[in-house]
Amino acid sequence: MQPPAERNENNTMPTVSVIIPAYNAAAYICETLDSVFAQTFSDYEVIVVNDGSPDIAKLERVIEPYRERIVYIKQENRGPSGARNTAIMAARGEYVAFLDSDDLWLPEFLSHQVKMLSEDDSLALVYADARLFGDSALAGQTFMQGAPSEGAVTFESLLRWECAIITSCVVARKQSLIDAGLFDEAFVRSEDFDLWLRLAHRRHSSERIAYSRAVLARHRLHEASLAADSRRMFESQIDVLKKLAQTLDLTGEDRELITTQVNNCEAQLVLDQGKQQLLAGKYGEAAVAIKQANNFFRSRKLQFVLLGLRTAPRLLHRFYKLRPEV
Repeated sequence: MQPPAERNENNTMPTVSVIIPAYNAAAYICETLDSVFAQTFSDYEVIVVNDGSPDIAKLERVIEPYRERIVYIKQENRGPSGARNTAIMAARGEYVAFLDSDDLWLPEFLSHQVKMLSEDDSLALVYADARLFGDSALAGQTFMQGAPSEGAVTFESLLRWECAIITSCVVARKQSLIDAGLFDEAFVRSEDFDLWLRLAHRRHSSERIAYSRAVLARHRLHEASLAADSRRMFESQIDVLKKLAQTLDLTGEDRELITTQVNNCEAQLVLDQGKQQLLAGKYGEAAVAIKQANNFFRSRKLQFVLLGLRTAPRLLHRFYKLRPEV
């Protein structure tokens, strides 16, 4: 375990409140906390929210060595949104930094991100890149290699997925998040996507979102994470987009873009269904689903798959079982 950073211990207001929701977190949270206490930046507090975790006995046992260095809050399960909202309202810092209980920061994370915010009052939120690790073929890549951020971060660029924000790399002004309405507790997935969009949409605010391409964190990939279920992630994105279409004051162009992105997510769901049917050997059903998806994507790769389903479905089946990522 890393020794504690020499933090602000005189009960003055910290600059940063580090927020860590904990649900079934006992397996990884010690590594996560060690990465926080190894930060070169020292003026912070750490808030861990036990969100009705079913592993409470084990969780409290493994965090016991840290209890004097953290604010520990227990609540009934309200999901990641509710856990983060509880911590935000309890936070004493001007800035809040989000870290999932299975992710890690590199030692320079807080110093780098706080410097960006402190040098530019127009920034409401900053984020950085993270290296992926864990049980995945993507391990070793960075988040931005698969989801690059290009150009300015705006409502439109977030909608188009031209800029994608990884929550464990976010440091934001606490008041900006409150002004944007905090996390929507109706969402278990894509709740962060919803908040970033609302933050970027505020028409009468001059605050901006910015990013650094510096790799300042490590993002763990494993089957138990909420983001691992691609179907539910697309479904939750559709729910977020439809909610924003109903609740935000949007331009006609924004509404058209939201409609396009809803159609994109729905096509992704149909495509996923087609892939599952192909794996199951249901070639006719697979062809119908993939053709429907390709009406949106207009992809040469999908045209090739459709040709294979018509001419050599069993050969395509064997190939796809070996290369399911195709």
